Amino acid sequence: MELCVRASSLLLGLLLQLLSSVDVVSAAQKFGINYGQIANNLPDPTQVAGLLQSLNVNKVKLYDADPKVLMAFANTGVEFIIAIGNENLQSMAGNPGAARQWVTQHVQPFLPATRITCITVGNEVFSGNDTGMMASLLPAMKAIYAAVGELGLGGQVTVSSAHSVNVLATSFPPSSGAFREDLAQYIQPLLDFHGQTNSPFLINAYPFFAYKASPGSVSLPYVLFEPNPGVRDPNTNLSYDNMLYAQIDAVYAAMKAMGHTDIGVRISETGWPSKGDEDEAGATVENAAAYNGNLMQRIAMNQGTPLKPNVPIDVFVFALFNEDMKPGPTSERNYGLFYPNGSPVYAINTGAGGVSGRTGPFDPYSAQMFSSASRLAMTSGMGVVVLLGALFL
Repeated sequence: MELCVRASSLLLGLLLQLLSSVDVVSAAQKFGINYGQIANNLPDPTQVAGLLQSLNVNKVKLYDADPKVLMAFANTGVEFIIAIGNENLQSMAGNPGAARQWVTQHVQPFLPATRITCITVGNEVFSGNDTGMMASLLPAMKAIYAAVGELGLGGQVTVSSAHSVNVLATSFPPSSGAFREDLAQYIQPLLDFHGQTNSPFLINAYPFFAYKASPGSVSLPYVLFEPNPGVRDPNTNLSYDNMLYAQIDAVYAAMKAMGHTDIGVRISETGWPSKGDEDEAGATVENAAAYNGNLMQRIAMNQGTPLKPNVPIDVFVFALFNEDMKPGPTSERNYGLFYPNGSPVYAINTGAGGVSGRTGPFDPYSAQMFSSASRLAMTSGMGVVVLLGALFL
């Protein structure tokens, strides 16, 4: 396997030098990927490390602090966000020693070989009904932040938490963005913490959900970053041609309403499923390829939102692999860019002309097609993702 990976990496390096579009490489360097592992058939983390390193995909977000993954990525230069599960919040909130022990066990041993740059404390805590957990979130974050500082890691590791975009009560027009009133008692001090620690506010945003809920009234081109008339914000006169940017700016507006213009917004999750149940409108291979391909083009362009045009969007795509053990509707198991065997779920067009991801016939194909160098060179315009499967041959 090691020999195959090395040979594939050499081939890939030669091909990347031949590409006429620099967007393929620049997109790889700027977007992050969510590496979920709720599956029983995923490749070994060492294979995944080789895959991402060869493509200069240098930002990864985990949902835990898996030591096998962190060890596999040692000395690769890949930047990691690791996570503390919701089940640990209340114990850490009431016991600073538990927070310090967690950092000592899950962070300190891997630095500096593995670049751990952020710890997320909890995930979408405000999406549930557990007020005890909600009240524990900020104290747990503060405990972890204190532990990071006490261990001398404050200059390397920030502390944050990821939230669903549904923490907003209003998201359109973006300038009217506002947090839910029932969450204000938790979010105001949370924002104060982010402002004091210079840490980002993380949002999980899925335009797919809006389209799925109302396909008759939500424009598909608008949610897929495809050509459309756009929507104007009457308060700012800014025009939006996609929903994700509108959601980001709505978060900025909501934070401003709470007195904060000093906090950055990062998209910790976004993506589109390639398959869904009968009632999951829009969950198709073609739409997933369009969403992720068009998004990667925007990332490669260093594009900002209409409100923050000089601040490039910071995005972690969900997800690296399809995860066969995730509960819920079919879509939950089909967000991956890859099947567990390393073959791409679909081809993506990320460069070569225009913003639309559909510049030619749609062409999903298997990893076997990577065996021909000429075929790989011909498909290179489809971008970074279609190249990755080669590393598993």
